[in-house]
Amino acid sequence: MTLGENTIRLDIKTKVQGSRRYPQDFNMPGQLYAKVVWSQYPHARVKRIDTSAAEATPGVVKVITYKDVPLNEYGIHTPDQTVLVPEGGKVRWLGDRIAIVVAETEEIAEEARKKVKVEYEPLPVVTDPREAMKPGSPLVHEEKGTNILHHIKIRRGDVEKAFEEADVIVEGYYITPHVEHVYLQPEAGIGYIDEEGRITVIAAAQWPHDDLHQISHFLQIPIEKLREIVPAVGGAFGGREDMYIQHLLALCAYVVRRPVKMVFTREETMMRTGKRHPFYIRHKWGAKKDGKLVAGEVEMISDAGAYASTSIPVLNNAASFALGPYVWPNVKVDAYTVYTNNAVTMAMRGFGSPQPAFAYEIQMDKLAEALGMDPVELRMKNLVEDGSPTITGATFPPGVGIKETLRQAALAAGWREENGRWIKPQIPQPKEPYKRRGIGVACAFKNVGYSFGFDDKATARVMLSWDESGEITRAIVKIGTSEVGEGVHTALAQIAAHTLGIPIQKVRIALVDTAEVPNAGSSSASRHVYISGNAVKAACELALRRKEEILRAETGETSVEVEYTYRGRIERPTTPYHPETGECFPHISYGWGTQIALVEVDTETGQVSVLKIWAAHDVGKAVNPEMIIGQIGGGVHMGIGYALMEHFIHEGGYPRTRRLSEYPIPTVLDMPPEIVPIIVEVPDPAGPYGAKGIGEMTTLPTAPAIINAIHDAVGIWVDELPATEEKVYKLLKEARAR
Repeated sequence: MTLGENTIRLDIKTKVQGSRRYPQDFNMPGQLYAKVVWSQYPHARVKRIDTSAAEATPGVVKVITYKDVPLNEYGIHTPDQTVLVPEGGKVRWLGDRIAIVVAETEEIAEEARKKVKVEYEPLPVVTDPREAMKPGSPLVHEEKGTNILHHIKIRRGDVEKAFEEADVIVEGYYITPHVEHVYLQPEAGIGYIDEEGRITVIAAAQWPHDDLHQISHFLQIPIEKLREIVPAVGGAFGGREDMYIQHLLALCAYVVRRPVKMVFTREETMMRTGKRHPFYIRHKWGAKKDGKLVAGEVEMISDAGAYASTSIPVLNNAASFALGPYVWPNVKVDAYTVYTNNAVTMAMRGFGSPQPAFAYEIQMDKLAEALGMDPVELRMKNLVEDGSPTITGATFPPGVGIKETLRQAALAAGWREENGRWIKPQIPQPKEPYKRRGIGVACAFKNVGYSFGFDDKATARVMLSWDESGEITRAIVKIGTSEVGEGVHTALAQIAAHTLGIPIQKVRIALVDTAEVPNAGSSSASRHVYISGNAVKAACELALRRKEEILRAETGETSVEVEYTYRGRIERPTTPYHPETGECFPHISYGWGTQIALVEVDTETGQVSVLKIWAAHDVGKAVNPEMIIGQIGGGVHMGIGYALMEHFIHEGGYPRTRRLSEYPIPTVLDMPPEIVPIIVEVPDPAGPYGAKGIGEMTTLPTAPAIINAIHDAVGIWVDELPATEEKVYKLLKEARAR
C-alpha cells in the first residue's frame, strides 16, 4: 500500500545530485546557436527590416525572418500572434520578435543580431485597460475595432431590490499587479531533425502535445512529423503553458535543417515573456444584520496585454470565483479582459483565482467589521456546502470541504467556538510600542480540471510484466504529464502501485516524449492527480483484468499493454457561460483552503513581518502527505510575495523590471518562522480514491489573510497589492492625519 504514504519523490535523487539534465544541458554534434532580434517599441509599425549586415558576418548561417514562416500566426487560445513580425506589420509589446540569427557560435549570433536594422514608425501606446476600453483609445488590434477582448455577464436574482432590503452595504475597489513567474530556469532548448525526419524540440513545457498543434499550424506540416521531448523542468507556475521558445526552435530546425540551440538570458525571460494578469475589481455587497449575504455586485477588468494568450479562460475562471465560496441569492457580475501594449498576460499559479480571492476576502472582513461580527463566524454563516448554488446557477458537486478547512484552521490558530459563536484569540503585543501584531483569516477555492465545456481528458498507457507465478515484476506507465516540480510523476506512480497492489519500486514513469507517450493535457489547473490519476487508475485496473484473462487462458504470455482515456465530462459535464445570464455548470471539481496569518507591523517604517501561517487545505485524499506539505510551503512563499513585494513594473509599455535584482521575491528571511500545515480530507467521489487537486490552491488565501492581519494590527486597509513598506507607511501616515 503506497497511497497516503510519504514516498520519496522519484526525481529527487538525480536533481539533488545534479545529474538530471535540463533543456540547456543538451548539446548535439554540429549544432548551431540562435539569438532573437526583439522589438524595440511597445507599439510601432515595422517599415523595413535589413538583415544584410548580419548575414555578411562570418559564421552566420541564416537570419530567419517572416519570409521563412509558412503561415505566420499562432496562439494557445486565439492565433493573434505572429511568429516573426513582417514588414508592414505591427509590434504590440517588447516581447514581439523580428528575426532570429542562427550562427556557428553563440558569440557570433549575439554580435550579428545587433546588426539587424529595423525601421519603425512608433504608434500611440495604451497601457491602462480601463483607458483602453474607452472610445477613441489607440487600438492594439485595429481589425477588431475594440480593445475589449472578452466580456462576461452573470445575472441571478434581483440585485437592486436586494440592496434596497439589505441592512448593511459595503463597497470596495481592489487592484492587483503584474507578477513575474520567476522560475529558476530561463527558456532554453534545442531543435533538430530526428532519425525519422521529424522536427524535434527539447524544451521545458507544460503541455507538449498542444505545442505541436500550434507548431503544426504555422509550419503547415502534419503533426506526425513533429516531436517534443520534455526533460527536467526548472519550474513553470503557468509560465510554460504558452510557447516562448519551443516554436522558435522548431522554426530554426525547419529552416536550417541542423541542430539549433537557444538559451534566453534572465533579462530576456524577465522582459519578453508573459506575466500574471493585473485586475481592477469593484465590489458592492449587501447583507442582513445577522450576517446573511443577500446581494453581490462585481466589476472586474483584467489587463490581457498585447495578445489573447489564455486571457479569456483566465477571465472565465475569475468571473466564476468573483464572489468567493459563499452562498449568494442575488448576483451581478461584469468581467472584462482588455488588450493593452503591456506584457502579454497568461497562466500563472491560480489561473484567475488569486486576484478575486484578494478582493472578496478583504471585502468579507470589511463586512464583518461593519456588522461587528467575528470574521470566522461571518464566513461560517455563508460558506457553501454540498449542493449549494454556484453564482452561475449550478450546484456544487459532493466533496465541499471549505467549512472544515476554516474550522480546523481557526481552532489551530486559537479561535474558540461557543454555542455557534466564534471568539477570536487575544494577540499578545510586542514590548516595542511602535510594533503591533494582528491576525487575519482568508478562505479561497479553485477549480480542479478544465472548465466551461472543455473536454478535459488524459490518456494513460500501462504495460505490465510478470513472472511464471503471475507476480508482477514491472509496470511501465506512459502518460504525457510534464513534471514541472510539483511531484506529479511520484503521485501517479503511487496511484499505479496502489491499484496494482505492488511496491512503488516496481513502477516506472516513462520520459515525456510525444513520440512515445499519449496526450494527458497540460500540467495546470491542479488537474493531474484528478484527471490523469483517474486515467492511470483505470488503465491499471484494465491491465489487471487482461493479465488475469491471459493467465486463465494459459497462453504463456508474460506481459500486456493497455490504454485508457479518462474524460472528466463523463462524470460531470461542464458548460460554457450563457451570453446574457452567465448560467452554466462551470467546473468538474474544486479544491478548498483556509489560511490564517499572524503578522507584526512596524508603524515607524511600514515593514510587515509574517510571524506564522496556519494553512488548512482540503485535498480529498492525501496521495503523498509530505508532498502536500511541500506544496503548502511553496504556495505560502508565493502568496507572501504577492502580498508584500512582488510587482512587475511597466512604464509607457516598457518594462522597468528587467532583472532579478529589480524584482524582489521572498527570501528565507521573509518567510514566517512557522508554517502549520493542516491536511483536510473531504473526498470527492469522482476523484481517484477521493483525491482532488492541491497545486494552486495553497497560494490563494495567503495574500488576503496577510492584508486582513495588517488591518487587525493597525487598522488600515491595503486595497492595492503589494503592501510594500512605503505603501503601508503612507497609509499609516494618512490614518494618523485623519
